Amino acid sequence: MAIKFQYNKTSLGELGKQLKMRQKALPTIKSKESALRSEVKRAKDSATDYRERLDALIAEYDYMVALWGEFDCTLVRVADVDLTTQKIAGVRIPVLRDVKFESKPFDLFSSPAWYTEGVEFLKRVATLGIEFEVYNRRMVLLDYARRKTTQKVNLYEKVQIPGYEDAIRKIKRFMEDEENLSKSAQKIVKTRQQAAAKEGGER
Repeated sequence: MAIKFQYNKTSLGELGKQLKMRQKALPTIKSKESALRSEVKRAKDSATDYRERLDALIAEYDYMVALWGEFDCTLVRVADVDLTTQKIAGVRIPVLRDVKFESKPFDLFSSPAWYTEGVEFLKRVATLGIEFEVYNRRMVLLDYARRKTTQKVNLYEKVQIPGYEDAIRKIKRFMEDEENLSKSAQKIVKTRQQAAAKEGGER
């Protein structure tokens, strides 16, 4: 990124302000990136944990797979998923508060004995599945924010701060050269004036 500037004090002052602002902001952005990185890992670990628990629960009831054909799937359904949001390092993420189910009554005498257990199993599977999805979504949102923050850190650290420092150096060097030239020109003029005065005095 080429930084536009002019070789004058106004431009030097403006670049100095921009540089200071970025140097001051960089540690904050770096700590945000670090916080987001650990939150991404935490969300990923939680999502993996819920996925494993879900798989283990399904495997636990594998023996009942032949019975599910006769199960009335309309007996239980997810009525509502109560979500709220939480801010972590400036990122809004979902938090699961509750999963509400709607169960239809069934005749305990005419229905198979395992129906009650089947309804509870489906509730547990649905809850674990929703918890996995929530943590997965958290991970995606946090990781997106972390990538954006990393880009900003790199932009400041590798492009903008060195760019402003370089521009400031160029302006200072130019102004020093200009000042030296001005002093040299003044010396030459003074020497010539003195020589001319001396010559005039000798006549």
